This record gives sequence, structure tokens and C-alpha cells, in this order.
Amino acid sequence: MADTSTTPAAGGLAQPPAAGRPGRAPGRRNKPLRVRVFGRNPLGWLFSAPYLIFVFIVFAFPLGFALYMSFFDYFFAAPGAVVDRPFVGFDNYVQVFTDPAILQSFANVGIFLIINVPLTVVLSLVLASGLNSVKRFRSFLRVSYYVPYVTASVAIIGVWLFLFSGDGLVNHILGPLAPNPTWFINPTLAMPSIAIYVTWKELGFYILLYLAALQNVPTELYESAATDGAGRIRSFFSVTVPGVRSATVLVLLLATVTGANLFTEPYLLTGGGGPNGASSSPVFLMYQQGIEQGHPGFASAIGIVLVIGVLIIAFLQNRFAGGRES
Repeated sequence: MADTSTTPAAGGLAQPPAAGRPGRAPGRRNKPLRVRVFGRNPLGWLFSAPYLIFVFIVFAFPLGFALYMSFFDYFFAAPGAVVDRPFVGFDNYVQVFTDPAILQSFANVGIFLIINVPLTVVLSLVLASGLNSVKRFRSFLRVSYYVPYVTASVAIIGVWLFLFSGDGLVNHILGPLAPNPTWFINPTLAMPSIAIYVTWKELGFYILLYLAALQNVPTELYESAATDGAGRIRSFFSVTVPGVRSATVLVLLLATVTGANLFTEPYLLTGGGGPNGASSSPVFLMYQQGIEQGHPGFASAIGIVLVIGVLIIAFLQNRFAGGRES
């Protein structure tokens, strides 16, 4: 009979055949179903569950339902009532891109972002760098910048309306240089004035973000720059700016999202998007169309277009400002 024993290869030992399919090492398919679904540490899902449920209820489900409504002539009705909600396809989106008021609101937000986002990044970084180097009254100054952010918008807006009204303090100081019509009822100056107000009010929050990022910049880098003869301005651009790059990307993203959701400020400062829609925003028109006029399908289409626009801007910001991690 022929010898059926296996001869080991030269210089090695005989290896037992691999379990499973011949010629293929055991892979993911051979793992238990529990491991394939929940991973090796399923306890992590338990700790993440509260946040995942929160995200689904507050963000994912409303966004999905808004997308669904945008394809219908939707109408809110009492529970149990049967109403006709005909499918309209992309008609709501066509109306979004052909309605002059909607297009103007997106242009207004564009003007707001062009003014607000650069001002927010530059001022918050410069002020945070200054506060980081201050030795005396540091806590007092930090709290002073943060107070407007946590103060109710209605109270602060009342002060700004007093200051920038036609007979307000600012116009008295400017005298003949004061604009006519005044700031918040001027078609040209209404949205820039709102952008400056929002920048001032939210500056304290972004200053705190930069202050936290500055703690992670090694002091040795500043010492090395000073040894090489770099002054404060050169050290700022060569050490500080690159050192807080990740915080800058975060500030850009948060400022963009906040600006895209502009509602309270135009509603209170200009009496609801005036004059003649010069300060209206997509979110304000969503409120008008969806709540006041009873067209939630059309309002949902405005919201979906706004979400897509913000995602595109955020992607470009991360692509060009964020760069690649080393």
C-alpha cells in the first residue's frame, strides 16, 4: 500500500490542516453573531445608548420626518383625523429655488456668514491670546467676556435697540455721520448690524474654546521662537495659529451652524425680517410657512436645502482649514 503519511517540508514541521474551508484562514464569518454585531466589548453600547437614543429622537427622526414631509403637501391635523396629504414630488423644492423671498433669505444668511464667521475667528483668537497672557484680573476678564453669551437675548436686544435707535446713544455720538434710516431699519445695514451683534454676544463662548486650546500649546515653542528672534506678532502667526488649528476648525463649524440657524435676532431686532425682507433668514421663513401659514411640507423643503448647504460649507471648511492630521 502506498504511504499516506504527510512529509514535513524541509526545515519545518508538519502543520495540522486549518479548520473550516481549506486554504483560507478563519475570518470574520467564523466569529459568533454576538461579536459580529456588538463587537468584543458590548458594554460600550450600553454606555453609549442614552446618547444614541437622544440623537435619534432629537436629530435623526425629525430630520428624516422633515425629508418625508418635503415630498408631500403636508398638513397638520388633530390625532385620529384623516386628511388628504397628496404626494407632490419635488414641487416644494422647485418652489424653494424659484421663490424670490426664499432666495433673498439665503442671500441674507450668506452676508451674515461672510461678516460673522471671520470676525468671530479673528476676534476670539486674538482676545483669547491676550487673556492667556494676562496675569492680573484674568478671571474677571474671562467672566466679563462670557456674560453676554449666557444673558437672555431679549434683555440684551432691548439694550441694543436703545443704543442703535434713531435717537439712540450711538447716533448722538456719530451726529451727521449717523445712517438714515437708522441701523436696524436700513435695508443695507440691517443684516451687517445683526452680524455684529451676534459676533459680540457669542464671542465669550469661542474665547473659552480658544483658551482651552492654548493650554495645549507647549511653552517651549514660544521660547524657541523668542530665541530665534521672533517677536510677539511672529510668534502669534508661527506658533499660536498652527497650535490651535483644531480649535479653529471647531469654531468655524459652530459659527457657521449658528449663523445658518439665525432666527431670534432678526425676529426681535428688525420686527420679523424687515425692512422688506432685508434681514429675513431661512429659519424665520420656515417658521412663517410651517407654523403661521400651515405649509409644513414647503417649510421642510426649505430646511432640507439649508441642511445640505451647511453640510457642504462644513465639508469645505474641514477640507481647506482642517487639513490632514500629522
